[in-house]
Amino acid sequence: VEYEVVRDCRDNCITVCNMENFDPLGIHTGDSIVVAPSQTLSNREYYKLRSTALKVVRHLGVVGECNIQYALDPTSLEYCIIEVNARLSRSSALASKATGYPLAFVAAKLALGRTLPEITNAVTKVTQACFEPSLDYVVTKVPRWDMSKFEGVSTRIGSAMKSVGEVMGIGRTWEESMQKALRMVDPSVAGFEPRGRRRDHAALMEELRSPTDLRVPGIAQLLDEGVGVEAIREESAIDPWFLRRLERISDFRKSMAAVALQDLTPAMLLEAKQLGFSDKQIASCVGCAEDDVRARRTGAGLRPWVKQIDTLAAEYPAATNYLYTTYHGSEHDVEGKSGAVVVLGSGAYRIGSSVEFDWC
Repeated sequence: VEYEVVRDCRDNCITVCNMENFDPLGIHTGDSIVVAPSQTLSNREYYKLRSTALKVVRHLGVVGECNIQYALDPTSLEYCIIEVNARLSRSSALASKATGYPLAFVAAKLALGRTLPEITNAVTKVTQACFEPSLDYVVTKVPRWDMSKFEGVSTRIGSAMKSVGEVMGIGRTWEESMQKALRMVDPSVAGFEPRGRRRDHAALMEELRSPTDLRVPGIAQLLDEGVGVEAIREESAIDPWFLRRLERISDFRKSMAAVALQDLTPAMLLEAKQLGFSDKQIASCVGCAEDDVRARRTGAGLRPWVKQIDTLAAEYPAATNYLYTTYHGSEHDVEGKSGAVVVLGSGAYRIGSSVEFDWC
């Protein structure tokens, strides 16, 4: 579990974002799927760790931005602090993108002696930066590995980071953001489903105990084969909250595979899209062309809604041009205008075939 904390020279101190890892302790944050805001913490756990983070930052006298990482026992309130990074880290970049809160910009201003109430909120343009963002969406970060580029490299992931890049998916549910992020990692990945040749049961169970970069498709294959959430949790120590939602994706994919395209009702199509399924995934399940699924979906009036990043729970209108699409909604936050320009990024970083920045 991580908290991003900001403090100024007048002792104004806030937590900007809290995040939790999909994987248990022992896997580097850079190699783990990270979710913001946290989904499995109880209210008591959340505020206990938040209070500790504020006390630690004040005790150390940090002025600027600080990242605190915890190890939390899911069966009790026992925890320990793994590290305190009084700098902008990779997690800080994720928190900044997830909330729209410009941590680097604010930290630079604080280092120059400005206070949080003096800095303008980048989202609303009218309120101050002395606020804790409230998110009505879920962000999922998925790492990307390029281990196949190197001979003899172990594919096991652990406390030493091996990922070369990462992607971020935004949705109104974790299932939606997770499947979005998985597709962004590589064009060959359709979403949460088995990938490549099917592995035997013993190899998959070993994958849970000693994870590799193929951990996620391995879990998908186990769920497809009927292995229960509890059995996967015992071997992997992954929180059952995440596993049950992955199971929901797996079960719905199997239910779609049992029907033909003409039998897909608008309600089924909407649920599929809300679970993060792409038209290509649906087409693969029902055995038809992607264009046929798109035609049936649009014919049923099912289109994504454009939503705006809003970190103040609609208390103040958001003024930032930071948008995402979702099938959980009934109206657009921002209407399209003529003359708009779309800037396409190059995708996740990959060794030997990437530019330094995604876009300029």
